[in-house]
Amino acid sequence: MGEINDKVINGEGYQLTTLDKALALARSNSIWPLPFATSCCGIEFMATMGSNYDLSRFGMERMSFSPRQADLLIVAGTISKKLGPILKQVYEQMAEPRWVLSVGACASSGGIFDTYSVLQGIDRIIPVDVYVPGCPPRPEQIIDGIINIQKLVQHESMRRRYEPKYQEMLGKYNIKLNDEQGV
Repeated sequence: MGEINDKVINGEGYQLTTLDKALALARSNSIWPLPFATSCCGIEFMATMGSNYDLSRFGMERMSFSPRQADLLIVAGTISKKLGPILKQVYEQMAEPRWVLSVGACASSGGIFDTYSVLQGIDRIIPVDVYVPGCPPRPEQIIDGIINIQKLVQHESMRRRYEPKYQEMLGKYNIKLNDEQGV
């Protein structure tokens, strides 16, 4: 007889699940990241693509340098206040569902640059899903952040993006969903 485990039915020679769980598994293992790297954290992120750390084993061997073909924005490095509107525009051009990984102290909180010209955290202009601490963070930390993004994607409801709570959060950033923008 089959065994029921968290809405998955396992038996000899078969496995049944819901469509949402199957799609979540596929989405979490086929994320297309868009690197937005500006300084030393970007160099550490590049190391994750090398043979020692091999980010492609997580289903991310295809880097996307077009926001319209990406679903994970990886912001690594110092973001100046002049660069902030460009970062927000890149985020808005991404299709839903979209996630943001903030890599390093500068992207997360401005880092050591407590000056008038440096944005004190990208969460002031776009919502962030996972933060990776460090100055600069090691490739292992970046991989841990990506694994956390995958867990978030896998456990996120397909309808979450259209809930009033999510709409309200985007409203605080003055961002509308792409289908409302006519993109």
